[in-house]
Amino acid sequence: MMRGSRYAVLTLALAVAGCGGFIYGCEGPKGGPEPASPPTPPSPPPAISRAAFGTSQDGQPVETFTLRNANGIEMRVISLGGIVTHLKTPDRSGAMADIVLGFDRVDGYLNEPPYFGAIIGRYGNRIGKARFAIDGTNYPLAANNGPNHLHGGVKGFDKVVWKAEPDASGGAQRIVFTRTSADGEEGYPGNLAVKVTYTLTNNNELAIDYEATTDKPTHVNLTHHSYFNLAGHNAGDILGHELMIDADRYTPVDDTLIPTGELAPVAGTPFDFRQSTAIGARINQSGDQQLVFGKGYDHNWVTNGSGFRRVARAYEPKSGRTLEVSTTEPGLQFYSGNFLDGSITGKDGAVYAHRTGFCLETQHFPDSPNKSSFPSTLLKPGETYRTRTVYRFGVQR
Repeated sequence: MMRGSRYAVLTLALAVAGCGGFIYGCEGPKGGPEPASPPTPPSPPPAISRAAFGTSQDGQPVETFTLRNANGIEMRVISLGGIVTHLKTPDRSGAMADIVLGFDRVDGYLNEPPYFGAIIGRYGNRIGKARFAIDGTNYPLAANNGPNHLHGGVKGFDKVVWKAEPDASGGAQRIVFTRTSADGEEGYPGNLAVKVTYTLTNNNELAIDYEATTDKPTHVNLTHHSYFNLAGHNAGDILGHELMIDADRYTPVDDTLIPTGELAPVAGTPFDFRQSTAIGARINQSGDQQLVFGKGYDHNWVTNGSGFRRVARAYEPKSGRTLEVSTTEPGLQFYSGNFLDGSITGKDGAVYAHRTGFCLETQHFPDSPNKSSFPSTLLKPGETYRTRTVYRFGVQR
């Protein structure tokens, strides 16, 4: 498994004024100006607020948490699925907009299938023919995406209520989500203890840290599934966004979107985003069978490098908003919202039509349990699964 690392950012501010470097307790020259007052430290962000947000399908209470950083970025998260329901960031003029698709009420997240904003598990993405084998034992899974298993099954991690604990210590604001996925849940072996931590930093980052342990060998591939529209969740399609993905190869798929096993070069194809390119520039390119299979982009890129590194950057020209993605994971699923069809009404009455949001899901590759040549997703007792992904929000002037 990929091993995460500890990351620390230390910001040191030193203000020195007059009298040999001391700020207090000295006099200015006679007849001269008064010594400067010490700088006023920035106000700390408000405490994390929490409130009721309805109930789950099995009657459990769902809470919503509001996090704000020192720069005014605001994020709302609910205990159902660890779903990010709102994320407000500034454009180049400072105007705020909510840049993730979602619903105003809990009912939308219970009834609709797009996985808006959720923790995805046990296995993000698809597993071919809804089954895998470990040490000669076959494990059948729910076939909830044609013949395949998708995003953890019928009741994956996005549809369960997590224990959620807010923490505003250390200058950042975070929510720690924990739960144990029982042996046999959705067909997966082993009791899997999971912890997912969302941290909203004053560097305008959403850091997501994943951790899991098991008491039986099992497959784990956790990811996050926000649909982004950097112009605003209700601003129309995302085809004008410019996207860079640092990847020389991708994994082509069959007509059910399961990787063939090939690691194909992106050069000379519509999948080459090594230079920033409009999402819509080649999405309808005739004659490309992969775009036909995915109805656009719904593929995994084999990102360059290893360890924690930047793998993608999106830019929306009209607002100037940018989104950078860094991760420890070997793959990135770019999904261009191809199956949004206008049948979903979201926040503020917004109709989510074709390609009005995109996903950048950091992950191991789809169908890795059945592809021995892919990086392994097998977690064994005594091991700890750790991965880290950071979404950084900014502006380009």
